[in-house]
Amino acid sequence: MKIILLLSFVLFAQGYGNSLDSCQGRCGYGTDPEYTCQCNSACERYGDCCHDYVTICKGSLSCKDRCGEKYDSQNQCHCNSECSRHNNCCNDYNDLCLSGSLSCKGRCGEKYDSQNKCHCNSECGRHNNCCSDYKDLCGGDTGGGGGNISDREIAALSEVLYAVDSNKASMNEVILDPQALVPDSQTSAQQDLSPDKLFQFVDEASLFSKPTYAAFLALLDNYNRNTGVTESFSPQQLEEQEHFLNEAISNTEVGQELYAFLFTKGVYKSEEEFKYDLKMMWFGLYSRYNGKMDSSGFEHIFAGEIKSNKVSGFHNWLQFYQLEKRGLLNYYSHSFNGPWETYPDVLGMQFKWDGYYKQVGSAIMGCSPEFDLALYSLCYIARPGKQCKLSLGGKPLIIQTYTWDNSSYGDGKKYIASAFPATPRS
Repeated sequence: MKIILLLSFVLFAQGYGNSLDSCQGRCGYGTDPEYTCQCNSACERYGDCCHDYVTICKGSLSCKDRCGEKYDSQNQCHCNSECSRHNNCCNDYNDLCLSGSLSCKGRCGEKYDSQNKCHCNSECGRHNNCCSDYKDLCGGDTGGGGGNISDREIAALSEVLYAVDSNKASMNEVILDPQALVPDSQTSAQQDLSPDKLFQFVDEASLFSKPTYAAFLALLDNYNRNTGVTESFSPQQLEEQEHFLNEAISNTEVGQELYAFLFTKGVYKSEEEFKYDLKMMWFGLYSRYNGKMDSSGFEHIFAGEIKSNKVSGFHNWLQFYQLEKRGLLNYYSHSFNGPWETYPDVLGMQFKWDGYYKQVGSAIMGCSPEFDLALYSLCYIARPGKQCKLSLGGKPLIIQTYTWDNSSYGDGKKYIASAFPATPRS
């Protein structure tokens, strides 16, 4: 009798009692040798089911911990994108699993489902698409591929990038006249309080002959500024995107320092992977209005857009200078000015762009294009949708980033919606 009981215990431990792995988010999936136990109907035959197989996968009438699971004929109800079509979803499928759900309640560890707006598994941080309560409910880190990057490391790296930006403008190469300073309460007044141009002088011969400047400037006329108008690019314009990233990342100290840091943190495995991801997050198209593929992170942040009869985005000093020089932009005033005495500096400006007003357009002034790209990319990768605390020459700077949540690229990665300097304020 003792032998029979012992044998029964061993079989139970090897089958339904295996405690080294769980069926959470795995019900119905094929045999996976990386796990010590399985969660499909075959595990009953081979005696290698996980300890919670019966509880989670058999007879469960809830989608808790099952969203996105593969079809299993033994389940009484289902929790994947096909169940609605077959009318066999569990009662709480809509609440827990549908794309409208922005919570990880009951979804921790679920498999990736492209129909979900946000995700609740260990990969969501790397792809910048975790639900807002993922960290609280699932114990994970939502910091993106930079989830293991501390604020101290971000500040230290920003100091390095600041120090090696050899292509930034000198105070003799760019001369500004900020003129009128207004309080935040008056930025909406639309009053032209500055009779002169903001840019009094820019040494184009010195600056614009540099490869990254030339490559960046070539991109600015590739866009229609109006949202709701589909963007399309010629082969030459697509090549211009590649060329700018190659110049900015592969051929500058700023780009190489940023890549080296992200490589050591395990965010990217190669420089080519890094540049491809930058291309997608910055140049990938999405729709801001009426379903048209009318926008991208690059267009919004660097070139600027018009939406609802207002200037949207527009956080780049080179674009500002070019438009002001051509008489298409009228500088009104500024509401904050950074503490830096040399470039790069930060300015928050009020202006009209060919008849459309921008209440506060903040930009990093006098920096190189690669520095602009590097700071915003660092902050978006390490702190997507959050404030990112930098340090430039010992002085603090906060970059605010926003993710685009209505569409994605790759394995659910999010495009850049916006990024801009949020401080300091005067």
